[in-house]
Amino acid sequence: MTTTDLPGDESPGAEMSRPVALARIGATGAEHLVEATAAECAAIAARLLIPAVAALSCRFRLSPVRGGTVAAEGSLSARVTRECVATLELFEVELHEAFRVRFVPQENVSDDEDDVLDLDADDELPYRGSQIDLGEATVEQLALALDPYPRMPGVAPAGDETAPGADASVESPFAALARRARQP
Repeated sequence: MTTTDLPGDESPGAEMSRPVALARIGATGAEHLVEATAAECAAIAARLLIPAVAALSCRFRLSPVRGGTVAAEGSLSARVTRECVATLELFEVELHEAFRVRFVPQENVSDDEDDVLDLDADDELPYRGSQIDLGEATVEQLALALDPYPRMPGVAPAGDETAPGADASVESPFAALARRARQP
């Protein structure tokens, strides 16, 4: 079953909510396409503290596991405006990310701080009741896909004389320290 999810009853404070009832997933799974409206894109940009989100969509393939857990494979596409950390100029970025997550009933999520963190395991997104929110999952995946230190193409990190577009006439402060360390 394939459906396109339209804006629904949004919970207060949610930038984009697309609830899906667990009963709609069925035993064989389901596919859902989530697309953000212009108003949702503006709200998401404000939440993520970025200049703009021009487009955001995410395709989910949902599969029931057991005990209310739902495995999801997703494919996110977005066009966002970022601010370069070096020049403060705005530039547009196209993002395409594939990901896997598991929606887990809140009562099955462990709060034990002694649990060993498995970095290779799928992220777990807790939910309450009988529905999962693909809209919130989409926003969270976009947040994870964003570069925390965005640079315009061709702008080199400070002090990286080997990077394309770097100004070779500017000496790195570390170069001076390296020369001093080599002196007897």
